[in-house]
Amino acid sequence: MSAAPWLRASGLVAGYGSASVLHGIDLELRPGEVVGLLGRNGMGKTTLIRTLMGQLPLTAGRLHLAGQDVTGWPSHRIARLGLALVPEGRQVFPNLSVHEHLSAFERAGADGRAWNAARVYELFPRLAERARNLGNQLSGGEQQMLAIGRALVTNPRLLILDELTEGLAPLVREEIWRSLALLRSQGQTILVVDKYVQRLVALADRHLILEKGRLAWQGDSAALEADRGLWHRYLGV
Repeated sequence: MSAAPWLRASGLVAGYGSASVLHGIDLELRPGEVVGLLGRNGMGKTTLIRTLMGQLPLTAGRLHLAGQDVTGWPSHRIARLGLALVPEGRQVFPNLSVHEHLSAFERAGADGRAWNAARVYELFPRLAERARNLGNQLSGGEQQMLAIGRALVTNPRLLILDELTEGLAPLVREEIWRSLALLRSQGQTILVVDKYVQRLVALADRHLILEKGRLAWQGDSAALEADRGLWHRYLGV
């Protein structure tokens, strides 16, 4: 892709207390790209996402978004530039209805983007049927759809999804994957973590593999598909 990177990270070092988890991570994401973030459990994927979102401070390195140096910015300022996270575990509010979730988080987007509750209901018709239901009255799959919808109504420039289909039934997983394929076709920039490598290969343009907080491999889907040794070495597949 020829567009300038919307996100550029260089030499990221971060961790918890005195323990570093990330060790000099470099990465770029360009507008319209879908990138898979892969690695076994405990390799630093969620830590990297938290660092990109400004939820975890850097101890070294620089982070640029939309051409701005946002190193050290708090998470709410970073979110306003157009980052939205679908977190592991979904984290829906138990006492808000589906529609209240979508209405509370709706924010006008840049570049004429216009995700709103009505469009989310088109993407996930099941949510339209559950619009009056509270968060704690939804199934796990419905909660994940709601978490994705809640992120989309902020009209993000970059959508980050952590453990996208973890714990979901196969039919629900398929619905989620179809929704991401549609978002890709509409030019949404996406960074996604999921253990279903074959589905990520079909969806994503490129992939990054983390191993003990370091970038062990990166390449396009064709290269990852062709080298199953990578799957065994770094992903346990």
